[in-house]
Amino acid sequence: MIETFTAAVTREAEAAANDRHGDAAMMARASFGLSRVLLSELAHRTGGVVGRRVALLVGSGGNGGDALWAGAFLARRGVAVTAVLLVPERAHPAGLAALRRAGGRVVEQATDADLAVDLVVDGIVGLSARGSLRDAAAAVVARVHAPIVSVDLPSGVDPDSGAVDGPAVRAAVTVTFGSLEPVHLLAAGECGRVVLVDMPFPLGGSRLGALEPADVAALWPVPGPTDDKYTQGVVGVLAGSAAYPGAAVLCTGAAVAATSGMVRYAGTGRDAVLARFPEVVATLDVADAGRVQAWAAGPGLGTGAEALGVLRHVLAQDVSVLLDADAITVVAQHRELLERAAPVLLTPHAGEFARLTGAVPGPDRVGSVRAAAAELGVSILLKGRTTIVADPDGQVLVHASASSWVSTAGAGDLLSGLVGALLAAGVDPLHAGAAGALVHARAGELAAVHGGVGAPVSASPVLEHLRAAIRSVRASA
Repeated sequence: MIETFTAAVTREAEAAANDRHGDAAMMARASFGLSRVLLSELAHRTGGVVGRRVALLVGSGGNGGDALWAGAFLARRGVAVTAVLLVPERAHPAGLAALRRAGGRVVEQATDADLAVDLVVDGIVGLSARGSLRDAAAAVVARVHAPIVSVDLPSGVDPDSGAVDGPAVRAAVTVTFGSLEPVHLLAAGECGRVVLVDMPFPLGGSRLGALEPADVAALWPVPGPTDDKYTQGVVGVLAGSAAYPGAAVLCTGAAVAATSGMVRYAGTGRDAVLARFPEVVATLDVADAGRVQAWAAGPGLGTGAEALGVLRHVLAQDVSVLLDADAITVVAQHRELLERAAPVLLTPHAGEFARLTGAVPGPDRVGSVRAAAAELGVSILLKGRTTIVADPDGQVLVHASASSWVSTAGAGDLLSGLVGALLAAGVDPLHAGAAGALVHARAGELAAVHGGVGAPVSASPVLEHLRAAIRSVRASA
């Protein structure tokens, strides 16, 4: 699993490593790692190194020092390096001297010629900074047209929330040291490709991370020699209505594709579900559905008295329950339904989150979801290009999709069925939500490729590619 650590934890670990190994040795190690990434980027983008041009945007403190020392390494390899000092009186003295000894140029006011380079290094601010770029730095960054490699994080992006509330750097590559911070998962669009340079940092106690394909492959249920349809997990689906029969088909179909041992369906979409998936055990009345290990409830269900009644029925059972869409609207008005011992996973989009909590997620989306999960005593999966899953104890897993192909009508119904099947197989809500989000996004990507690169997709092709997405995750583990 990919683990991240808050900026405060990383800075504490960095200070401990500096005390043990010495500030100079640690900066040399970090800047050498940065220089190797920069040389690789130059070679990849321009076909060579000697005679190429690099500009360093240098702020104060250690972040600017890393950029200056890396610039010195590049200059000794034949790269023409120009350092633009944004805070001249606070530039790192040793790094500045090293760059000058290596033949690098140093300026305090950047001309257009200074910025007409092959690569720009963002060494403006580090992990201790908060808020957007100052006006002077923002003005320089706005004139940059070359790819940017950021040191630690793109300047102007919050290290712990990934929030951008003003001018900020948008990097092609971000090089960080010793550990990942939340920004590297939450602001993938600003960070670009993230490269981690190994450092001897003593770290522990991560509260935010991301599953990798190998993690998902390991927890996805695979039948063993003694399994039967009951031991593999029986998931119940409560979805669809006369107004929204498609929700029943999509949610149930995703549960079937997730390789549940058995899928039971209850609701008015019974005939439509059986016409598409005859292996489903379907009934009109939830009271006749039989026993399940988990329920996925809510898509297209309606929000009236009948929906409230069936939700009371499933939430009274001692099994895990996923609540999505209309079910979230109902429980937002009847919070007492969430007071139960068995796990609950809510899967809202931003509007449903506001209905549930009274406010849309703030710029710190992780903080918003974490606080709501703790207050309600449930797990919450907030949908979005970066999906955030938090449990009541404050543990968070995120999945940053490479695209927004699954931001389409009906795709949320698929996610409900997919995650509901994992809950029925015994996966806890935190990991079920994160694993389902990864496979769901992979299915969207496969559907888009199958339809032609860049082709829009709808929910039905995504459903058709769910099994392929599961195979793909297993193969890439």
